Amino acid sequence: MSDTPRLILVLGDQLSPELSALAEADKSRDVVVMAEVADEASYVPHHPKKIAFLFAAMRKFAAQLREDGWQVRYTRLDDAGNTGSIPGELLRRAEDTGAKEVLATEPGEFRLIAALEECPIPVHQFPDTRFLASHTEFEEWAEGRKDLRMEWFYREMRRKTGLLMDGDKPEGGKWNYDHNNRKPAPDKITFGGPMQFTPDDTVEEVLDLVERRFDNNFGTLRPFWFATDRGQARQALSHFIRNALPDFGDYQDAMLVENRFLYHSVISMYLNAGLLTWQEICEAAEDAYKNGDAPLNAVEGFIRQIIGWREYMRGIHFREGPDYTRRNWLNHQRKLPGFYWDAQTDMLCVAKAVEQTRDEAYAHHIQRLMVTGNFALLAGIDPHEVHEWYLAVYADAYEWVEAPNVIGMSQFADGGIVGSKPYVSGGNYINKMSNYCKGCAYDVATKTGEKACPFNYLFWAFLHRHRDRFGKNPRMAQMYRTWSRMSDEKRQATLDSAEAFLDRMSRGDRI
Repeated sequence: MSDTPRLILVLGDQLSPELSALAEADKSRDVVVMAEVADEASYVPHHPKKIAFLFAAMRKFAAQLREDGWQVRYTRLDDAGNTGSIPGELLRRAEDTGAKEVLATEPGEFRLIAALEECPIPVHQFPDTRFLASHTEFEEWAEGRKDLRMEWFYREMRRKTGLLMDGDKPEGGKWNYDHNNRKPAPDKITFGGPMQFTPDDTVEEVLDLVERRFDNNFGTLRPFWFATDRGQARQALSHFIRNALPDFGDYQDAMLVENRFLYHSVISMYLNAGLLTWQEICEAAEDAYKNGDAPLNAVEGFIRQIIGWREYMRGIHFREGPDYTRRNWLNHQRKLPGFYWDAQTDMLCVAKAVEQTRDEAYAHHIQRLMVTGNFALLAGIDPHEVHEWYLAVYADAYEWVEAPNVIGMSQFADGGIVGSKPYVSGGNYINKMSNYCKGCAYDVATKTGEKACPFNYLFWAFLHRHRDRFGKNPRMAQMYRTWSRMSDEKRQATLDSAEAFLDRMSRGDRI
């Protein structure tokens, strides 16, 4: 065997000892390369909390690798020799060590895959084995199918893992208990929220750096309470399983002005960065069910998000390719309104979702899908702008998971690959699932005019605008029958209200 070292690239969302690139390496001669670089920190204006989380977690993971006997060359963002890019750092470390090649685990974003393919030093990219389904497995599942519905893929993953299975049948006799998981919030939330951690010296040093370098980015940096190493992430998981999972299912779609977390886990950022594995999360949830500590509807719904939606979204991302984020099947062209950045809107649901996103780098799936996402779709916002906003503002956002959720599920910009119909609603859904409407300047019960909830008339205007596309969709037939039964005067008043609202929005008026 040659004594020439190879470089082992570890990216900021690959903080796992089981990483495939590390498994291919020789600890006695190879050199791990990790780097905080401007290219990765600024390709979108990331939330400061996300940057701080990743930099702190990277520094701690590098220290762990050194303790485990690895040679690690780590570049901090403010190091004098920092080249600002991953390929640049690989070249610099190759010159330092004499390495002639790089071993890497495949990144989750096409732009970085391309950058490694074009790197002057050869980079061997290995599959990311931290996921349940490989690219090949997803392709084989998808091949020849007319509809790539997540539910069928999810069932295959249940069979593959044996999670919540009773022999070859699903536990409880049903695959999916989603119909049980749509209750509005109860009068009292008994969960105090996700586990919070006091910043240690490593985290404080990173917070100071991020404060200096990214002070103009959207988002509040402090207080900062995220877990930044595997031990803390496991504590956060245990805290959720013990204290919140039993009620997670019932209220996972609910939204409250006064409670930002309800019964949600807020661990997706740890999973997506590699501090937790899908196996340990799902097995912990399944154990809670088997031990009688959490009901089946909660555990099934939670596990479905991980081995169902998460894996399915990654499969769609890689199957559809680099141009997926530019899809615009509905030809929506409006600019993203400024209130997505400053929360200056009289629509209380949107304002609260944006404020929460600003402060926490987090909002749960219904806030993302049925508030900010729903509004963008109804208002005809350019889906690429919507995609870049979601990619920038959430601590768990990486293109492989964010883009299919936004381009496909939220904005229907892929023409129906992910969803069989667009996820749109008027104000009634938000009123049912939240208490946002009670304190809103708009009246959810009013359908037209300046005081009416904008979601109400925008919903019908969206259906009217896209009748050629959706009029024959069986899942939307009842909506179109209702629209057709309205009087001509009511339909015209609805369309006029929508046009007036969108005109005000385009002018930059407060709405």
